[in-house]
Amino acid sequence: MKKNILFLSFFLFFSTTIFAQTNIIDEVIWIVGDEAILRSEVEEQKLRAQYEGAPIQGDPYCVIPEQIAIQKLFLHQAILDSIVVNESNVKNQVENRLNYFISQIGSKEKMEEYFGKNTIALREDLRTMFRDQMIIQQMQQKLIGNIKSTPAEVRRFYNQLSQDSIPTVPAQVELQVISFEPPVSIEETNRIKERLRDFTERANSGSSDFSLLARLYSEDTESAKRGGELGFMGRGQLVPEFASVAFNMTDPKKISRIVQTEFGYHIIQLIEKRGDRINCRHILLKPRISLTDKNSGIQKLDSIGGLIRNNKMTFEQAVIYFSQDKNTAMNAGLMLNEKSGTSKFEYQDLPQEVAKVVYGMSVGEISKPFTMISPTTNKEVVAVVKVKSKTENHKANMTDDYQMLKNFYEGKEKEKFLHNWILRKQKETYISIDPAWQNCKFEYPGWIKN
Repeated sequence: MKKNILFLSFFLFFSTTIFAQTNIIDEVIWIVGDEAILRSEVEEQKLRAQYEGAPIQGDPYCVIPEQIAIQKLFLHQAILDSIVVNESNVKNQVENRLNYFISQIGSKEKMEEYFGKNTIALREDLRTMFRDQMIIQQMQQKLIGNIKSTPAEVRRFYNQLSQDSIPTVPAQVELQVISFEPPVSIEETNRIKERLRDFTERANSGSSDFSLLARLYSEDTESAKRGGELGFMGRGQLVPEFASVAFNMTDPKKISRIVQTEFGYHIIQLIEKRGDRINCRHILLKPRISLTDKNSGIQKLDSIGGLIRNNKMTFEQAVIYFSQDKNTAMNAGLMLNEKSGTSKFEYQDLPQEVAKVVYGMSVGEISKPFTMISPTTNKEVVAVVKVKSKTENHKANMTDDYQMLKNFYEGKEKEKFLHNWILRKQKETYISIDPAWQNCKFEYPGWIKN
């Protein structure tokens, strides 16, 4: 089976971190250019694949070293082409991954025990992994970035496809949405603020530890597992209101004032500043919307829907006047699919509440008001949707699915280009494989030179 060589499998980059085996007698099994591939690298990646449940198509002692060798070809070319990566992005990826490990394992100490390395060593291993990953992706993108297609080429490609090879397009829908948050009562806002003031007093007095309070009460469920710790982040990674307060803090013993953001209300504790990045803890509380306010919002949207159905107002006008969804308000309410980069959704890609509502609707129909959890703020909102278009499950055609066919064709061309590039690099590069590791059916047979 042909492997996808665009953006190589993630676990193949993690060659020196988690599964270091002290009982393996190491040896050089491949040499690619000036770089050696060690038996221990292959064993480590084989163990990682087993740990992650990632199937390896074929003999791992053939597949894994070949994939490592392909990486080395790209990394060597990247040096020749002076490919550089944004070190700030590398740092962010490293800290996010460390925070993920901590959240899954329970604490920094348990993480170090689990991996058998201190955090400094883990951080350096991750830095190398992510840096190489980004370099390879940039190198591949440089090689294939100019591969574009004309309508004539896409049409010719489509006409040459057999009926069995034409891709099937799943049922898709385009939707416009109006949504807003029902107002939170003053009483509820005061209740939330009073709880946060109580947490602040308890932390300042020393009667309760801030991290324990975060674990018990914060409604940011992921950071709560880590005692509210967010990990090192740049200013641009935080919402502006939060960043403005957090980056102005200087004393780790002080708790911030109450900060309101689109996610709710926070109090913050500084842990450490490192250049233009900061690590802090926070406790998040989200106001509850009363049933009365929720019903009021539903009635308001029901009235708006009535105006649209009676042609007193267009859906697009209603979006401008009433919608609080910042991701769609300037786009006539049209929902955008981040997965595909288009406005078309397969039903499985829609928020569950939306999919249930629109499944039986017709084109042009406007739904009754319903409540849903906003995918951007994770807060409950009231919404109505209009079905702009629907396409049933069908074989792709040039009229309705040109963009999809264009992407499909260009993807094939890019994969072919990289395949041929690897074949050329094999001929130009010194390659030596231990005879005990040569009895393989490689995807690229040019590794063994007669």
